[in-house]
Amino acid sequence: MSEKIDVVVVGGGYAGVMAANRLTQRDDVAVTVINPRAKFVERIRLHQLVGGSDDAVAEYGDVLGSDVRLVVDSVTEIDADGHRVVLAGGGAVGYDYLIYAVGSGSAEPRVPGAAEFAYPIASLEQAQRLGQVIDAAPMTAPVTVVGAGPTGIETAAELAEQGRNVTLICGDVLGPYLHPRGRRSVAKRLATLGVTVLEGPEAKVIEVARDVVRLSGGHTLHSAVTIWTTGFGVPDLALRSGLSTDTVGRLLTDESLTSIDDPHIVAAGDSAAPSNLPFRMSCQAAGPLGAHAADTVLHRIAGNHPTPIDLGFAGQCISLGRHAGIFQFATKDDTAKWYHLPGRPGAKLKEFVCNHTIKQLADEAHKPGSHTWAKGDQRKQFLQDRTGDAGVTMKGPTRVQS
Repeated sequence: MSEKIDVVVVGGGYAGVMAANRLTQRDDVAVTVINPRAKFVERIRLHQLVGGSDDAVAEYGDVLGSDVRLVVDSVTEIDADGHRVVLAGGGAVGYDYLIYAVGSGSAEPRVPGAAEFAYPIASLEQAQRLGQVIDAAPMTAPVTVVGAGPTGIETAAELAEQGRNVTLICGDVLGPYLHPRGRRSVAKRLATLGVTVLEGPEAKVIEVARDVVRLSGGHTLHSAVTIWTTGFGVPDLALRSGLSTDTVGRLLTDESLTSIDDPHIVAAGDSAAPSNLPFRMSCQAAGPLGAHAADTVLHRIAGNHPTPIDLGFAGQCISLGRHAGIFQFATKDDTAKWYHLPGRPGAKLKEFVCNHTIKQLADEAHKPGSHTWAKGDQRKQFLQDRTGDAGVTMKGPTRVQS
């Protein structure tokens, strides 16, 4: 009897779970997900964990296909030559193909004192720790949130809605992704919640101490709890394993998401840099990238050429507490439009997106290959303009004999 083709997925987040579920279309493929946690983390709810309205986790039994093997451990090295990954808990797992879906986390802060005295929120453990710190702080204690992207805005709004004294330090502009109209809507809601918003060149953090934050304009803010939401990085597993990465550490791939070093390694989600032109880090991109990574592996197993990634964006949704939110509509190439959905309808749409994201994973587990996504219309042209050719370099098919 033929042996199965082993595919290992490193990372059990949105991209990794989607990829793993989709791979089960073939009965001759054995799929293993390696993840350091025994539960699935809903990263888009971590601000709710800090605020106490959600635990931000789901059971893998609810999102991962029953035919997928889950190994709770961390990968310390990818041995590409040996076609195996080395585990922190000891031993190794061999593979015929590997999907690299390690996700992203907080970048190491470069501001003096930030690493020591500020609390990041990019991982489950960080959010749990911060939640405990917030719970222990008096309601009147000043809380400073640094970073005005979605995570910063959502965290500030979540805590201010509880009646806490919150200052949001933007460093530049509130919600850089947002259209000016959407930005005004968010600013209005934050003002209603009592959040002090500091923007502009004088609102850059230059130092964090135990109970103060110092700004570039010379101001010093008293801060009982400082929350750091600016800057995302990716694990350095690919770099440590000798694979080619971009300057952030994402795995460099062609447009099929195949590593430029090894046709047996395919990337997905926040840790992928196709053509050194990565998509915006988001669960909106993670699902389609995970599905496409699985499709690339399936194409190679079948002896076919993989296709280039084609992904269009819809916008960005941000919760503004439990009772309001905003959906910022965008063009397919991820440029914000003037139109947005604010207030209570925005909050309902954000909650729908959070729930639907989990449902998409469960649906793919029950019916592998069913997930579809919006297509883009400008990436190929942009790559052609940048390189002078199609900008799509894909390696030939590699078939694993079963």
